[in-house]
Amino acid sequence: MTTFIKGATLLAIGGPAGAEPFTGDLLIEGDRIAAIGPSLPVPDGSTIIEGAGKLVMPGLVNAHLHSNEALFKGRYDNMPLEVWMLYAYPIRAAKALPPRLVYLRSMLVAMESLRTGVTCITDDLYESPRSELELMGAAIDAYDDVGIRATVSAHVVNRNFLDTIPFTREYVPAHLQTQIDAVAPVATADYLDFVREAHARFHGRSGRIRTMLAPSAPQRCTPELMLAANDLAKEWNAPFHTHIVETKVQAVTGPEFYGKSLIAYMDDLGLLNPWTTIAHSIWVSDADIERMGHAGVSVCHNAISNQKLGAGSAPVRKLLQAGVNVGLGSDGICSNDTPRIFDVMKAAALMHKVNNPDWSRWLDASEVLHAATLGGARTALLHEETGSLEVGKKADLLVLDAETASFTPLNDVRNHLVYCENGSSIEKVFVNGEMVVENGRLTRVDEKALLAELRTLMPEFLEYTKGVEAANGELEPAFTKVVQRCYGMDVGMTRWASDA
Repeated sequence: MTTFIKGATLLAIGGPAGAEPFTGDLLIEGDRIAAIGPSLPVPDGSTIIEGAGKLVMPGLVNAHLHSNEALFKGRYDNMPLEVWMLYAYPIRAAKALPPRLVYLRSMLVAMESLRTGVTCITDDLYESPRSELELMGAAIDAYDDVGIRATVSAHVVNRNFLDTIPFTREYVPAHLQTQIDAVAPVATADYLDFVREAHARFHGRSGRIRTMLAPSAPQRCTPELMLAANDLAKEWNAPFHTHIVETKVQAVTGPEFYGKSLIAYMDDLGLLNPWTTIAHSIWVSDADIERMGHAGVSVCHNAISNQKLGAGSAPVRKLLQAGVNVGLGSDGICSNDTPRIFDVMKAAALMHKVNNPDWSRWLDASEVLHAATLGGARTALLHEETGSLEVGKKADLLVLDAETASFTPLNDVRNHLVYCENGSSIEKVFVNGEMVVENGRLTRVDEKALLAELRTLMPEFLEYTKGVEAANGELEPAFTKVVQRCYGMDVGMTRWASDA
């Protein structure tokens, strides 16, 4: 089967054309781009898409998300990460969800992603209280059914929760410490058995599904587990996906636990590599950035989530100048509340103008678009397969109506995409050469029926959630004190000094 897009404005991002838009044709054969350029011959039997007034670009890449948060969309606000995690990632009273609910939860994320132009996601999947193959399979079934490209992990923590955050032993009541200490972390051998089985069962499905290794963070995992995961990542050519220095608390954690920054700790263990992707990387020093650039790591910049949780702003210009690859992510569907990468692009472009008075160092639209496409693909080690319009790459692309209000008057296509567009101009979405969205409608699934089914299950889930929130709310006063201490505030104060 061939599809021929004729006479469209093409924004290739990579390859010879790069980030300069041009008018031309694009030929899809099977799951790949077979030809791209001006005045191409039309193969017999091709389905022709008239490109006049259309913009064709690579599908967007969500380089970091947690689909497990989707049922908390719109539920929590005005909490720093360490307090928010008590509710979004509960350690007390949590139980495994039914597989069908996990399927619908994942489908909710995937459907909105595709309709708003995200063709490739990296889902750092965490299940409370622990990962299960059946639940990971339910999420992957959803991604397979809807037609999205996905790299999926089994996010792991194998240290006692209270020993992953400094000062908790000083503030958490003794009886709660005893309860938390009774929860045995997963053993490294059991984790390795799990990820090997997941890789054998899911990796490569439909040509769109891959697995990855996802030790949560250096302070949350033992060196033994991280080193073993790194070995498998290298062997499988899979990402080693982790979180480092998202918050001020985590900036304090490295010196408190290891006498050095968490980046230096990872580097000394040999865990900064070209297959390493770091979510966040906000509280990094110039020395940290130099280490990261030398190692050739990737960073996922989660511009909206970092603002909602008050975590800070990653030094993206410094990271890029050091040679760090940068992608964009929504982060969790509760710390962002949507998987829309168009939103993240605009936020990322704007936030660095505020925190840097030297406008010569602000990000431009081409840099933001690169991070949202080819840079994001690189974080998942998929840059040779997707992320740009190039001959031989997978046909993961968007067709947008360039005659909508978002593109009128049409000045610079790249600026319109970053600052004016929100996904509403998308007419068609292709993944793996297949049209999975047409005129705003998902072609593989009945979105309305799936959303209706999910709504019928929510009352029971929310009733369960209230009990979980009550149990974990007992920890909030202690964790509030931890955050205040790490920011140098008077422990126990009720307002930030700047708000007084």
